[in-house]
Amino acid sequence: MTSPSHLKLKGGGTLAYHKTAGSAPGIVFLGGFRSDMTGVKAVALEAFCKERGQAFLRFDYRGHGQSSGDFAECGIGTWADDALEAITRLTKGPQILVGSSMGGWLALLVAIEKPRRVAGIIGIAAAADFTEHLMWEKLTPRQQEEVMRKGSVMVPSDMGPPYPITKRLIEEGRRYLLLGAEIPVFCPVRLLHGMKDEDVPWEVSLAINEKIAGKDVKTILIDEGDHRLSTPKDIEKLLSVTAKMLDGIMGLSDKKSAGGRKASLSG
Repeated sequence: MTSPSHLKLKGGGTLAYHKTAGSAPGIVFLGGFRSDMTGVKAVALEAFCKERGQAFLRFDYRGHGQSSGDFAECGIGTWADDALEAITRLTKGPQILVGSSMGGWLALLVAIEKPRRVAGIIGIAAAADFTEHLMWEKLTPRQQEEVMRKGSVMVPSDMGPPYPITKRLIEEGRRYLLLGAEIPVFCPVRLLHGMKDEDVPWEVSLAINEKIAGKDVKTILIDEGDHRLSTPKDIEKLLSVTAKMLDGIMGLSDKKSAGGRKASLSG
């Protein structure tokens, strides 16, 4: 594997990234919480874009992967800023944002902030508002008190060693909550979600579907899918949805099949 390039941030620090030149609209992969840009989905999308001749960008947020920064000192605002900075400085024109888990939340935030730069969104187990509903509300009263008093609490992880839930993560997350009101996103949105996801309930994607202001939004429920959606069959589905969105945006597909707000079940 080639070494990543590094984008210097104005306030200090760097974002590690891999960029592929190609045609517009480009595709940007936004990774999940405590994940990085070397995962199966990011690499598969990169190969797909190279084969198709499409521009592509994957990168690590601060405190993740090969980027600078201390994870415990970052929050949703930090990572949303990183996504905005990477898209603004490393891409040209409208982009399709493919957001995995936390990346799906960040994709919506970017589309709200820079609507002209977002041609479409594909969410993979999109975890909108997860810091509140899937973290804070899952902590015991004693753990919540510890977060507020000490600034963090360590929690176990199925993916590795324990990690901190910090006061900053919770309080900053509350400034970016989306599901309590209409989400002012108007680009095409596709939401893939596994019905066996034990980390982010598939109902979260249905909630996002209902809250998005735009009309061209669909939720695709994968009956055997887990949170990662990284099996060969899952990747095939992701690439198929990505290709259809690209073709629709580029005017290569039947316009009669586009649009509509619905949920569907995929095997």
